[in-house]
Amino acid sequence: MSDPSPVSIRVRDNGPLLLEGAVTIFDAEGRAFPQPADKPVIALCRCGHSGNRPFCDGSHKTCNFQAAERAS
Repeated sequence: MSDPSPVSIRVRDNGPLLLEGAVTIFDAEGRAFPQPADKPVIALCRCGHSGNRPFCDGSHKTCNFQAAERAS
């Protein structure tokens, strides 16, 4: 049975998507990306400039990435 704990996704202004909770990230071929067990939050790149995609490496800070979506 899967873990019933909820997963939350937060959108950071001008930054990554932050995933918190029990989540597995899969590539297009169905293989899971390794994730450190001691990291409670996963940051996914939105700017496209990370050298560690799909994960964020902070490149959004130097590539002038701007996004500040708000829920209506």
